[in-house]
Amino acid sequence: MDPTLTGEQPQGAANGKERNTPSCDLSTVQPSEDEEVERGALKRLSTMWSSFRCKLNRDWVKEPCQESLDSAPADTTAREQRYMSGQYFFEYLVVVSLKKSKEGAYEPQITYQFPKRDGMVRFQREEEEKTLKAITLFCFPEGISWAPLTEYHSETFSFVLTEIDGSRRNGYCRRLLPHGNGARPPEAFCIISRLACFGLFSKIFDEVEKRHQISMAMIYPFMQSLREAAFPAPGNTVKIKSFIPDKGTEIISLTRPLDSWLEHVDFRTLFRCLTNEEVVLVFAAAVMERRIVFIAVELSTLSQVIHAVAALLYPFTWQHTFISIVPEILIDVVMAPTPYLLGVQKRLMEQVTDQTDLLVVDLSEDRKDTFLVQIGDENSLLPPKLQDEILQALRNRKEKATVEELNRVVSEAFLPFFVKTVGHFALYVTRNSSGQPGVFQSRAFYKAIKSKTTRHFVKKFLQTQMFDLFIQEVEQQPASPQQGIFHKKIVEYQEQKRKEKAKRH
Repeated sequence: MDPTLTGEQPQGAANGKERNTPSCDLSTVQPSEDEEVERGALKRLSTMWSSFRCKLNRDWVKEPCQESLDSAPADTTAREQRYMSGQYFFEYLVVVSLKKSKEGAYEPQITYQFPKRDGMVRFQREEEEKTLKAITLFCFPEGISWAPLTEYHSETFSFVLTEIDGSRRNGYCRRLLPHGNGARPPEAFCIISRLACFGLFSKIFDEVEKRHQISMAMIYPFMQSLREAAFPAPGNTVKIKSFIPDKGTEIISLTRPLDSWLEHVDFRTLFRCLTNEEVVLVFAAAVMERRIVFIAVELSTLSQVIHAVAALLYPFTWQHTFISIVPEILIDVVMAPTPYLLGVQKRLMEQVTDQTDLLVVDLSEDRKDTFLVQIGDENSLLPPKLQDEILQALRNRKEKATVEELNRVVSEAFLPFFVKTVGHFALYVTRNSSGQPGVFQSRAFYKAIKSKTTRHFVKKFLQTQMFDLFIQEVEQQPASPQQGIFHKKIVEYQEQKRKEKAKRH
């Protein structure tokens, strides 16, 4: 499959309805001759999906998404474990180094890959080469503007590779200065995985980095043990044995968060960069599927904030252009007329702020203004009462909250918004006895809402693609009770309303 890195929702809904999904084909971007190689490798490169789309969906779809990979388990036990989890930890680990070209510029190249893919036919080999070329671009999105360094602050970020068929792989990247003397360019360790769990892979990088300090040869046995291990269920732990010279055999424990739908998200950076009111304003623009650009110096800030904003939309999924870190060669994507969530490094800010009809959010510590470009109506997009309830819930956030505590507060702030606005959707999906897909009665659905401001919001929200896909998948589901956090909250809210009504009477 050709890794197009597209962030568009796969064309064709499950129920066969025709959908008008806008495209943003960056094959129209005209690079210079020096950039032609990158353009060839990223031929249909447009954008990237939210890396947790499958993760978010499976909380309300009856069966979890399970994608099998191509390598055989090492033994029967491992095979059974992997069959149960449906996942390997990762597909491969690569090291991307900056090598000096004949022209004197530094170009990213893959200098290490584990495991090596042997026995591939020509087509598979060509597609893998394209994928690997794309990885180098996203590990070093700055292009060729590098110089040797004596100090470099290590940073971890992520991106998403989306195939033509809509399947996706997550790229987890840690950039650091390699060991040595004198000035030298940084290098990047990158893990490609079908799994979305940023915190878990950050810990894996810690172990890789520790072994790299000893020898590259020490990385292989650790990654091999990890590759053979079963991916743990939410809340569970997997233990990896690994030998280190002079230290003996170590046991590394890797635990998945219990709230698996938020395991790819760390809201701390979002709330460190923005106030509660600013977060709600960004949320409002995202709910209405507007064009939003985030500006920051650090790649890790862009990556964490853009994934956090997309997570606020749960149980819905961003359906348009999604690039957590826009490579310099693709900066013209900001001119696309369709909705997007983009992360842009601050040095490219001038190429963004000359645009109109979008929201540009500066996350930099030294900023004068947070919103560099606004449409102007962002504060009036949400129903006022519900917007106040979100802000009130966010005030329960502790200054030094843990990731789990903050996730809980954010969930309790934003999820009820969708429960109260569209949580009655199941009552307006009509089904017949022949087993055919249900039909959503949209007009009756929003007419049933008593609040005028909420009804006005919902009428607009029904026109978004995130709601369109959500309701199409609901129509395909059997009439049996839905599962997942969102549906649990709906039941709790409806029960609360029944009790309040009973008290009044």
